[in-house]
Amino acid sequence: MVRLIVVLAAGTALVGCAGQSTMPAEVAPPVAEAAPPAPPPAPKAQIGSYGFDGAGMDPSVKPGDDFYQFANGTWAKNTAIPADKSNYGSFNVLQDLSQQRVRELLDATKDDPNSKIGVAYSSFLDEAAVEAKGLAPIEPWLNEIRALKSRDGYATLSAHAARNGVTGLFGGGVAQDDRNSEAYIVGLGQAGLGMPDRDMYLLNEPNLVALRTAYLDHLTKTLALAGEANPAARAKAVLAFETAIAKVSWTREDSSDATKTYNKLTVAQLAKRAPGFDWVTYLRAGGVDVTELLVAQPSAFTAIAALAHKAPLAVLRDQLIIRSLDTYSDVLPKAVTDESFAFYSTKLNGTPENQPRWKRAVDFTTNTLTDEVSKIYVEKYFPPESKAAMNELVGNLIAAMGRRIDNLEWMAPETKVKAKAKLAVFKSRVGYPDEWHDYSDMAMARDDLFGNALRANQWAYQWNIGKLGKPIYRWEWGLDPMTVNAQANFGLVAITFPAAILQPPFFDPNADPAMNYGGIGAVIGHEMSHHFDDQGSKYDAKGNLSDWWTPADVANFKRLSEALVKEYDAYEPLPGAHVKGEFTLGENIGDLAGLQTAYDAYHATLGGKEAPVIDGMTGDQRFYLGWAQVWRRNYREANLRSRLLTDPHAPSAQRTWIVRNFDAWYPAFGVQAGQKLYLAPANRVRIW
Repeated sequence: MVRLIVVLAAGTALVGCAGQSTMPAEVAPPVAEAAPPAPPPAPKAQIGSYGFDGAGMDPSVKPGDDFYQFANGTWAKNTAIPADKSNYGSFNVLQDLSQQRVRELLDATKDDPNSKIGVAYSSFLDEAAVEAKGLAPIEPWLNEIRALKSRDGYATLSAHAARNGVTGLFGGGVAQDDRNSEAYIVGLGQAGLGMPDRDMYLLNEPNLVALRTAYLDHLTKTLALAGEANPAARAKAVLAFETAIAKVSWTREDSSDATKTYNKLTVAQLAKRAPGFDWVTYLRAGGVDVTELLVAQPSAFTAIAALAHKAPLAVLRDQLIIRSLDTYSDVLPKAVTDESFAFYSTKLNGTPENQPRWKRAVDFTTNTLTDEVSKIYVEKYFPPESKAAMNELVGNLIAAMGRRIDNLEWMAPETKVKAKAKLAVFKSRVGYPDEWHDYSDMAMARDDLFGNALRANQWAYQWNIGKLGKPIYRWEWGLDPMTVNAQANFGLVAITFPAAILQPPFFDPNADPAMNYGGIGAVIGHEMSHHFDDQGSKYDAKGNLSDWWTPADVANFKRLSEALVKEYDAYEPLPGAHVKGEFTLGENIGDLAGLQTAYDAYHATLGGKEAPVIDGMTGDQRFYLGWAQVWRRNYREANLRSRLLTDPHAPSAQRTWIVRNFDAWYPAFGVQAGQKLYLAPANRVRIW
């Protein structure tokens, strides 16, 4: 506007001069044309000048010594972990944003008695009502557990627990049959542990010994909160029982193997292989009428059933009482909430404080009535142009992956044809599902928080087993649109990108393309490549578990993968605590292939031209910095230790270091031999 006013003023001044002209008076002087308005300024990237937070770098660190610190060191040094979090980084920033946005949406509904999400949200916010009721809402279920007087009733009780969302000795549900992707089947897996991993019971590392002491204290206090007599001795018996279960449980590595865990048995065969537990009654009481099912860890089932048969009924009852209070701790009085949080969040993950009640109310409502919340979220916060831009990116990544398959030296020509066929049928799911769940038969009451949670769990259970005998619900997602994450689904041959992750630093339509390809592009490539990693490669173009690679392909892939296992085994995020290369292999392959595919796709968009230099950074430098930026994360030590045992992803710094396997990274940052991340060309892992 200032510019336009100046032009008009100059024109007026010129008119004043024109008044001295000798032109006849009756002829009007020409009117100066106003200059066109200036175009609006181009939209700017939300982070920095081109999508990267340069102020968060630590240029005192050589990229070749620690690329994560070089890109993120100042941010890491200056960023505190909030008191209600066990770790904090790029994902958390966006998840907090989603939580705040959902809060605003729910606040507009909380006084509407006709809004199911408003009723659910309000029931959680009413802490006074929860405290006033005490344990009365859960007592009928606890009394059902206490009423177990004979071993004959344990299978039925375990099935009722599953209906209520409480996991006993065995977990599972209805999912696609891995060898018949057009059919649903019941699958069961080992459970029975109150701590997340068997090693937490078995290893004698000082931190795990201390964790077991804390867990015993938690078991004791939880039984006391339930009003049980002699809780200390009973807690010791539960811990001893679970330790015995841990000894016979499969490792996470074996439990992550799709081939090892595909074991189809008839119910009669399971009963014969795992006597000591009434499987027929368990399935019938759970509302499941089947003759065959999948058993993930057969030897563990045999051993756990035997342990259950020998265990005193008091131990079986006490374990279910404890598990029930832990499962429902957030919708019970503060004493129960605080005790469960003290172990699972503080002792296990180092988190000092629980989230404010409004945050937990948002999470409860989102988890309970996911799609009702999702509908109003995407309507306001997911523009169609974001979906269009993502679909274009996905298309570019698929094309780049196809070219990489064509150029593989280790894969047989006939296998390449099948791999390309699988790539051609990829289903890219962006933003939100095409259909929504119907919660019309799920009752919510403003004055019954525990009942709301119980009914939601029962609804989810019934919905799940109701899939048996029906066509596959290909529209159903495993992630809600408010979640900052992405997913690969082997059975559906699908990749999923919820709305909430399609924001800076992962994706910004106004950022430099190199940043988007290094961010969300690498995430897309990561999820695509999961379909060809150590487990995803076992599924064919129809989503069926099958041997579609030649024996030579398998041998070559294993040889290349073993190099990546060794690379990650050597990383030691904490003194004496290493990354598990075998356990994290699938995710590390995803990072390796995803980033390389994204790099190829980015360069394809340049059409053979050099990318412009921006703020002194080349296109390749910006691409790799985009990758490093999305992995910003600070950990509490307890959380990092727990993740090294339970998380199939390597810690963020080590994920960033995957760049050391890419030839292009070396000249981009002048990485030289002798620097800590330097790998000789022959030692760089190249799979996809």
